Amino acid sequence: MTRPPFERSGSGLFLTFEGIDGSGKSTQARRLAESLRAAGHEVVLTREPGGSPGAEQIRALVLEGEPDRWSAETEILLFTAARRDHVERTIQPALAAGKIVISDRFADSTRMYQGQSRGDLRDLVDRLHDLMIGLEPDLTFLIDMDPEIGLSRALSRQTSEERFEAFGADLQARMRAGFLDLARAASDRFVTIAGDADVDTTAAAIRTALAAHLPGRFHG
Repeated sequence: MTRPPFERSGSGLFLTFEGIDGSGKSTQARRLAESLRAAGHEVVLTREPGGSPGAEQIRALVLEGEPDRWSAETEILLFTAARRDHVERTIQPALAAGKIVISDRFADSTRMYQGQSRGDLRDLVDRLHDLMIGLEPDLTFLIDMDPEIGLSRALSRQTSEERFEAFGADLQARMRAGFLDLARAASDRFVTIAGDADVDTTAAAIRTALAAHLPGRFHG
């Protein structure tokens, strides 16, 4: 029986992409997955919230509806529940099988959006993470983007999953600053990539950074 926190097993590699809405991280996560598969690696591309049947159901609850639909405390519990299911059913089995897992968002997003967006709840996020998850990525790519540009891109998608974008540019700016602070504090696993270049240039920078941080396993 699996009990929290999770313990790493197998020779798999866990990579995550973080950034504000509209930063291009989803595109870059997909591009990296395609590149690694073409090089012969087994890759699981996933996302948060979501990535497992139960977590996808929770995704609809937290990303749709009015901005004030949930309190920050309720959101933290929902995201933690989704992450627990995601790790149990998708991430941990893939890592145990020696696969590369690439996740579009993980715990760092909760540390920022729920931990800092509507009050100082970062300590609560971290305590829940330590209690119920305990897993951290091997490497995190932060795609840094100007908040105004990111918000414009995010809103142009015109999907139903725009609850956080509805909080406006101020939240985007605070989240960008928070992500950059987090990257500096956890510099051993964060790589910050400028997101204002074209897609191909950004993808190449990510591949180069991956090879540099994991020498011997990948080549640029």
